[in-house]
Amino acid sequence: MRAIWSGEVSFGLVSVPVKLYSATKSHDVSLHQVHDADGGRIRYQRRCEVCDEVVDYKNIDRAYDDGEKSAVITKDEMSDLPADESKEIAVEQFVPEDQIDSMVLDKSYYLEPAGKSAKAYALLRRTLSDAERVAVVTFTLRSKTRLGVLRIRDDVIVLQGLRWADELREPEFDIPDSRVSKKEKEMAESLVESYSEDFEPERFTDEYQEQLQTLIEEKLESGEEIDTEATFGETDEDDEGSVIDLMEALKKSVDERRRTRDDGRKPAKKRA
Repeated sequence: MRAIWSGEVSFGLVSVPVKLYSATKSHDVSLHQVHDADGGRIRYQRRCEVCDEVVDYKNIDRAYDDGEKSAVITKDEMSDLPADESKEIAVEQFVPEDQIDSMVLDKSYYLEPAGKSAKAYALLRRTLSDAERVAVVTFTLRSKTRLGVLRIRDDVIVLQGLRWADELREPEFDIPDSRVSKKEKEMAESLVESYSEDFEPERFTDEYQEQLQTLIEEKLESGEEIDTEATFGETDEDDEGSVIDLMEALKKSVDERRRTRDDGRKPAKKRA
């Protein structure tokens, strides 16, 4: 792992030197664009619409346009903003974790103790654990001021990014009222019960990425177009036009789930 940031967590007058690491990674297969006629790779150019010249990235500034006026912001002006220089994760408050709306959760990072002594790191970790709360923090990463929370995962302090309050949109539509019968509610509860178990993330796989990897391997081996139906089998098309009775759908779902779970519990037959 490579640290992407280093600084300190400020907790009152206590400073905790840390290094920051991305806690997640993408497993998506990396692809690039090519011309369908000859396979040539597609390259993009930054071209000025005024002089029609290709512009180097070092000569590109940013601008804001409100529809009537435009303001160009230079690199020097951006770098002179006070937040850019901050190397501090500042603890602002401790709050109950259930007050953090899951919809505002963003990217996660691991914090590693930096420096010769990890005592301050251990103190902060113990404080978070004993308080049974999360620490709301502000920090600057990649020239942007950000909001986050500190929490404990195993023995590591994790920094979880949060979206700002004004970034969360409200639903701009109405949900129509609909009466749910007692029988439908009971059947739905039975369905929930039949699916109730401990979460095991390892059970779930990204089927699309697995199929894409299979497709790539087949193409690399054959060098020709392949028959996707022969490789992956035919896909079932959903009958979107059919209307299914809610109670019938619930009953069939419960029966199917019970049958699946019962089949999973049956011991495998021994081969002769």
